[in-house]
Amino acid sequence: MHTRTLGQDLQVSAIGLGAMGMSQSYGPNPGTREDMIAVLRGAVERGVTFIDTAEVYGPYLNEELVGEALEPVRADVIIATKFGWDIVDGKMSGTDSRPEQIRRVADASLQRLRTDVIDLFYQHRVDPNVPIEDVAGAVGELVQAGKVRHFGLSEAGAGTIRRAHAVHPVTAVQSEYSLWTRDPEPEVLPTLAELGIGFVPFSPLGKGFLTGTVDTTTTFTEGDIRNRVPRFEADNLAANAALVEQIRTLAATKGVSPGQLALAWLLAQQPWIVPIPGTRRIERVEENAGATAVALSADEVAALNSLTVRIPVAGNRYNDAGMAMVGL
Repeated sequence: MHTRTLGQDLQVSAIGLGAMGMSQSYGPNPGTREDMIAVLRGAVERGVTFIDTAEVYGPYLNEELVGEALEPVRADVIIATKFGWDIVDGKMSGTDSRPEQIRRVADASLQRLRTDVIDLFYQHRVDPNVPIEDVAGAVGELVQAGKVRHFGLSEAGAGTIRRAHAVHPVTAVQSEYSLWTRDPEPEVLPTLAELGIGFVPFSPLGKGFLTGTVDTTTTFTEGDIRNRVPRFEADNLAANAALVEQIRTLAATKGVSPGQLALAWLLAQQPWIVPIPGTRRIERVEENAGATAVALSADEVAALNSLTVRIPVAGNRYNDAGMAMVGL
């Protein structure tokens, strides 16, 4: 596994691992806690050393899991976590990025993660009630105190990124980005290129759709977020089938999986892009890591770039409430 650099100097594995699904969002986990610890440690053994979590995943359970799993190999990994939610009785209750809240979250996350420093601390969603300058300043103070190394933003708009970066350097921006979610391309990616900020796509496999394993006959278990995502409604899945079929066809000609092709496309976009696919299975970690060895020609990249122009994607990537919180 080779490395890539986010921002000025944060070196991470070229493919990361999103740990969220180990604790929430994709229905009951068929694996045990010990199984997930084994997956996390197995990922590190295979060179996947950039691990993404958040206080709200669980809530708190995911950070505790990641902390326990990675404590023995802490020196070998980069851990990213997030702040920005008001969590009441175990549930999200709006945003809260007040400086005092950011400091509280940092201290609590450090304990759960069993570490003395957070490598990358993202604002999970932009808080419309707190100026981004105050947020950046608070994280900057945590950096000065040695509790945080790098500042990040998630799902922020270009204007917010610029304002934050003017107060304290933003190392990375995290947003959904994949062959069927191209939202960051018009404004966010050019801004990051200009400012020297890295980009971390989450859901780079389209919440499983781009692996070719989801179709209109697929049923999701209770608690699976895809039950609430318009893009996964049956009519929309049927309309989007042509997109994944194109991906499957090209992948077959190259002797790789559709998921590997989708990840290779992301890696080919910019050298400062680092996808963080999530999984609960070590064999998927290995498959995803294998995407770094998939070489795409300029013609293949161009063909994939044009897919959503030729085959428009049906359905939003979040419900209305979720969409209202991105790009601020």
